[in-house]
Amino acid sequence: MMKMLRPYIFRLEANKAIVSSLFAAINAKDLTVLNEFVAPSFVDHTHHLQGLEDVKQFFAMLIKGFPNFQSTIEDIIPEGDQVWFRITETGKCTGEYRGLTPTGNKIIAKTVHKFRVVNCRFIEDFFVSDELDFYKQIGVIKYTEEGKKLFSTKEFHNLNSTHPVRTG
Repeated sequence: MMKMLRPYIFRLEANKAIVSSLFAAINAKDLTVLNEFVAPSFVDHTHHLQGLEDVKQFFAMLIKGFPNFQSTIEDIIPEGDQVWFRITETGKCTGEYRGLTPTGNKIIAKTVHKFRVVNCRFIEDFFVSDELDFYKQIGVIKYTEEGKKLFSTKEFHNLNSTHPVRTG
C-alpha cells in the first residue's frame, strides 16, 4: 500500500517545495524565478492578474514600494493539485506603490492563499487578506473619530485578538 502512495506523497512534497522556493526567491528580489514557476496562463482571482507578465509587474510594483518586503510561510498544506498556505508579509513603504507617495510606514499583513499547481507550475491563486488594514498601516486610510471609538473597544479587540486594529 505504501509503495502505491509514494508518487502521491512525492507530488505533495514537491508542490510544497515549489511554494517555498517561490517565496524564497521573491524575498531575495529574484523575479526571474517567476518564469520557472508561474504558468503563462496563470490567473490570480483576487488581484485579477492574468498571465506571467501581470504577475511580474505586480511583484515589481510591490518591491518598488516595499524594497525590504519579506514573506514568511507560517503554515503550508498540500492537497492534490492545491497548496494552501498562510503567510505573514512585512515591509516598509519607502517607494511609490500603486501611485501612492511613500509614507515610511511599516506593514504587517497576514494572508491565506490557495495555489493550484499543474506540472510544477502555478496556474491559479485565490487568496484572502485584509486590504483595508493594509492601506491603514501604510497611512493612506485613517479612522474617523467614530471609527476610533468603535474599533478601540475591548469587545472588538477580544473578537479580533489575532489581528489587532491600529488606531494611531
